[in-house]
Amino acid sequence: MTDRDKGIEMMKKVYGWDVGQPQGDFVEHTIDHLFGEVWSRDVLTIRERRMLLIGLLVAQGSDDVVELQLDAALRIGEMTSTELREIALFLTYYAGWPRGAKLNSIVEKLVAAQG
Repeated sequence: MTDRDKGIEMMKKVYGWDVGQPQGDFVEHTIDHLFGEVWSRDVLTIRERRMLLIGLLVAQGSDDVVELQLDAALRIGEMTSTELREIALFLTYYAGWPRGAKLNSIVEKLVAAQG
Protein backbone atom coordinates (compact mmCIF):
# COMPACT_ATOMS: atom_id res chain seq x y z
CA MET A 1 0.00 0.00 0.00
CA THR A 2 1.39 3.40 -0.97
CA ASP A 3 1.40 6.45 1.32
CA ARG A 4 -1.33 7.86 -0.92
CA ASP A 5 -3.54 4.78 -0.47
CA LYS A 6 -2.81 4.69 3.25
CA GLY A 7 -3.59 8.41 3.52
CA ILE A 8 -6.86 8.14 1.61
CA GLU A 9 -7.91 5.18 3.77
CA MET A 10 -7.04 7.03 7.00
CA MET A 11 -8.80 10.20 5.89
CA LYS A 12 -11.93 8.12 5.27
CA LYS A 13 -11.65 6.66 8.79
CA VAL A 14 -11.16 10.11 10.32
CA TYR A 15 -13.92 11.95 8.45
CA GLY A 16 -16.26 9.20 7.30
CA TRP A 17 -16.25 10.17 3.64
CA ASP A 18 -14.19 9.27 0.59
CA VAL A 19 -11.85 12.05 -0.50
CA GLY A 20 -11.52 10.67 -4.00
CA GLN A 21 -8.34 11.35 -5.91
CA PRO A 22 -6.40 14.33 -4.56
CA GLN A 23 -5.73 17.30 -6.80
CA GLY A 24 -2.77 19.61 -6.32
CA ASP A 25 0.39 19.57 -4.25
CA PHE A 26 -1.18 20.84 -1.01
CA VAL A 27 -3.88 18.16 -0.92
CA GLU A 28 -1.46 15.46 -2.03
CA HIS A 29 1.00 16.34 0.73
CA THR A 30 -1.82 16.50 3.28
CA ILE A 31 -3.04 13.04 2.33
CA ASP A 32 0.39 11.43 1.87
CA HIS A 33 2.11 12.86 4.93
CA LEU A 34 -0.46 14.06 7.45
CA PHE A 35 -2.91 11.19 7.03
CA GLY A 36 -0.65 8.54 5.44
CA GLU A 37 2.03 8.92 8.09
CA VAL A 38 1.06 11.06 11.10
CA TRP A 39 -2.60 10.06 11.65
CA SER A 40 -1.69 6.44 10.77
CA ARG A 41 0.81 6.00 13.61
CA ASP A 42 -0.41 3.49 16.15
CA VAL A 43 0.76 5.27 19.32
CA LEU A 44 -2.50 7.23 19.74
CA THR A 45 -5.97 6.25 18.55
CA ILE A 46 -7.88 8.35 16.06
CA ARG A 47 -10.21 9.36 18.91
CA GLU A 48 -7.29 10.50 21.08
CA ARG A 49 -5.79 12.47 18.21
CA ARG A 50 -9.16 14.07 17.49
CA MET A 51 -9.62 15.08 21.13
CA LEU A 52 -6.19 16.72 21.17
CA LEU A 53 -6.97 18.47 17.90
CA ILE A 54 -10.33 19.72 19.17
CA GLY A 55 -8.67 21.26 22.22
CA LEU A 56 -6.06 22.97 20.07
CA LEU A 57 -8.61 24.26 17.58
CA VAL A 58 -10.84 25.65 20.32
CA ALA A 59 -7.86 27.42 21.88
CA GLN A 60 -6.99 28.94 18.50
CA GLY A 61 -10.57 29.98 17.81
CA SER A 62 -10.69 27.87 14.63
CA ASP A 63 -14.45 27.34 14.79
CA ASP A 64 -14.88 26.12 11.20
CA VAL A 65 -12.32 23.35 11.60
CA VAL A 66 -13.48 22.39 15.10
CA GLU A 67 -17.00 22.02 13.70
CA LEU A 68 -15.66 19.67 11.02
CA GLN A 69 -13.96 17.55 13.70
CA LEU A 70 -16.98 17.49 16.01
CA ASP A 71 -19.32 16.64 13.14
CA ALA A 72 -17.12 13.74 12.03
CA ALA A 73 -16.78 12.41 15.60
CA LEU A 74 -20.55 12.50 16.12
CA ARG A 75 -21.51 11.26 12.65
CA ILE A 76 -19.21 8.21 12.66
CA GLY A 77 -20.11 7.32 16.24
CA GLU A 78 -16.69 8.01 17.68
CA MET A 79 -18.14 10.32 20.34
CA THR A 80 -21.62 10.74 21.77
CA SER A 81 -23.55 13.95 22.21
CA THR A 82 -22.96 13.64 25.96
CA GLU A 83 -19.20 13.41 25.41
CA LEU A 84 -19.19 16.43 23.08
CA ARG A 85 -21.12 18.45 25.63
CA GLU A 86 -18.62 17.42 28.31
CA ILE A 87 -15.72 18.47 26.08
CA ALA A 88 -17.38 21.87 25.60
CA LEU A 89 -17.87 22.33 29.33
CA PHE A 90 -14.32 21.22 30.17
CA LEU A 91 -12.61 23.34 27.52
CA THR A 92 -14.60 26.42 28.49
CA TYR A 93 -12.61 26.64 31.71
CA TYR A 94 -9.28 26.48 29.89
CA ALA A 95 -9.97 28.26 26.60
CA GLY A 96 -12.13 31.02 28.05
CA TRP A 97 -15.84 31.60 28.28
CA PRO A 98 -16.36 33.25 24.85
CA ARG A 99 -14.65 30.37 23.03
CA GLY A 100 -16.41 27.83 25.20
CA ALA A 101 -19.78 29.44 24.50
CA LYS A 102 -19.08 29.27 20.76
CA LEU A 103 -18.00 25.64 21.09
CA ASN A 104 -21.18 24.85 23.02
CA SER A 105 -23.25 26.47 20.25
CA ILE A 106 -21.50 24.36 17.63
CA VAL A 107 -22.04 21.18 19.67
CA GLU A 108 -25.74 21.91 20.21
CA LYS A 109 -26.24 22.67 16.50
CA LEU A 110 -24.62 19.37 15.51
CA VAL A 111 -26.52 17.37 18.14
CA ALA A 112 -29.82 18.90 16.98
CA ALA A 113 -28.97 18.07 13.36
CA GLN A 114 -28.34 14.44 14.33
CA GLY A 115 -31.84 14.33 15.78
